[in-house]
Amino acid sequence: MRRPGPGGSGRAARWRRPRVPAWAATLTWKSAVFLTAMCCALAALLGALVHAGVTHQTVDRAREKALSRLTDVTAAYETGEALPPGSGIDPPGLPAALRALAAGGRRGTLVGEHDGRPAMWAAGPADGRALATQVDYTQSARTIDSLDGAILVSSLLAICATLLVGAFAVTRVTRRLHQTARVARRISAGDLDARVRDPRTADPSRPQDEVAIVAGALDTMASTLQRKLQTEQRFTADVAHELRTPLTGLSAAAELLPPGRPSELVRDRVRAMRALTEDLLEISRLDARTEAVDLDVYELVPLVERVVRASGTGTAIRVDPSAGAARVRVVTDRRRLERVLGNLIANAHKHGRPPVVLTVDGPVVTVRDHGPGFPDYLPADGPQRFRTEPGGKGHGLGLTIAAGQAAVIGAGLEFRNAPDGGAVARVTLPEHTGPDGGTPESGPGTGMKSAPRREQ
Repeated sequence: MRRPGPGGSGRAARWRRPRVPAWAATLTWKSAVFLTAMCCALAALLGALVHAGVTHQTVDRAREKALSRLTDVTAAYETGEALPPGSGIDPPGLPAALRALAAGGRRGTLVGEHDGRPAMWAAGPADGRALATQVDYTQSARTIDSLDGAILVSSLLAICATLLVGAFAVTRVTRRLHQTARVARRISAGDLDARVRDPRTADPSRPQDEVAIVAGALDTMASTLQRKLQTEQRFTADVAHELRTPLTGLSAAAELLPPGRPSELVRDRVRAMRALTEDLLEISRLDARTEAVDLDVYELVPLVERVVRASGTGTAIRVDPSAGAARVRVVTDRRRLERVLGNLIANAHKHGRPPVVLTVDGPVVTVRDHGPGFPDYLPADGPQRFRTEPGGKGHGLGLTIAAGQAAVIGAGLEFRNAPDGGAVARVTLPEHTGPDGGTPESGPGTGMKSAPRREQ
């Protein structure tokens, strides 16, 4: 396959089709254009037919009148009587085409002018010349012009009336479609109680249009989805609650085992099961949207250092000096933000490879490792609980909890893979831009002696 040369992209850019504005893609605009085009075409067709019919009748009447007068003029010419006014042999103003027709021995009529006014000329042969007469055509021309004006005005009025009625009808449909779209967006945002509730779907015996069918299908889908999610949430919460009691007893029993490698393995597995149970409970609370947020203003860098210390990992901290990140303050829930960053750091060390770097750039915190990166589905669809890759590596509960807690505190959480390899998790926090009110809280423990290493 041949590839385009260096100038190919430039030519393609020059010949690129102009981008259509967003408002031109709406159903209202398309309907207005369609109705206008159809009204104009119909008005032009009807106007042309009426104009042609009336003009034909008017010209025929004027022609008959002119030919009748030509007959009288011819009789007067043959008897030698005086010709009436406006008649004569080759009179001035006679159209050349009609003069040639009469000189050739034939009679005919033609619309022309006489003394600057419209006239219907009639001419016939007379001794090799043209005997002609004319009838005033002013009133007939005015009638045709008045008719054309009336057709134009009535066409414009008909187009405006049709557009108004069509816009009203289309707006009613588009308003219902927009309502359905708003409800769909609310459902996708997590509001499972949102419903369209179109009145046309309340009575099944009532005829339903396509919009009502779509609205009813959306409500049915939302109800089914809500029931399934609630069932899953109840199941997750019930399983986690039921596991806590036997795990507590199992943990106490494990502590009574004699020292040794088997006992350490049992205690390690018990701790893992207890952590999994707590994660399930936290997910169930996030799904139920019953979490209470305790927002306050905190310095971001000390809070990040506290999280890295608590993780016990060799995570490096980089602070961008050009953005003033060392003094940036954010509005957040400290405990929940620590949970988010702790999960991201733990995931980077567990599924990635060192070095793991945490970067603070203004109100943005980025956690990056240098491992194989996130699975292909995760940057596009987000973390999915209990999903694992063929190699046995999962990115489920930890990242799911991080995403849920980030949504609770109003932070943005993005997942992507670095071009040169490695997974990148980016947390964007709401920055505090109000006046300084004293030293903001950074949480207890910020004065610990062992601080993580920071790279500038």
